[in-house]
Amino acid sequence: MEVTEKLKLLEENVKLLQEIETQTTVEDLRKNRRLEWEVRYGLFESIQIVIDIACKLSSEYNLGNPKTYRACIELLSRYEYLDETIAKKVIGMIGLRNLLVHEYVKIDAERLYRFLERLEDFIDFVKAIKAYI
Repeated sequence: MEVTEKLKLLEENVKLLQEIETQTTVEDLRKNRRLEWEVRYGLFESIQIVIDIACKLSSEYNLGNPKTYRACIELLSRYEYLDETIAKKVIGMIGLRNLLVHEYVKIDAERLYRFLERLEDFIDFVKAIKAYI
């Protein structure tokens, strides 16, 4: 899948997550396992798309040889595809991805909901990348 297609999918995911956020409370997440799963998976897939784009661009533009997802983001920042603020937010997303993958039982509804309140970070990433491709 090309970067532009991935960006489009990311934008679609963010719209769905924004809909969920406007119609959902923390209590809804606690009570509705399916809704919680939708939020978890929506966030996970969106973060994975960000990672895929970052690593693809790092490789495509020969920015270096990153060994980690974080390194892909750092390279985009170093070469000014992303500003430092966006890069830090995206690196934080990687932490959430790892939490969703490895410690999925431990994340509570409140913490999960707080990530819904940060969907603008994905939009900022999309805008930054679109400016360079």
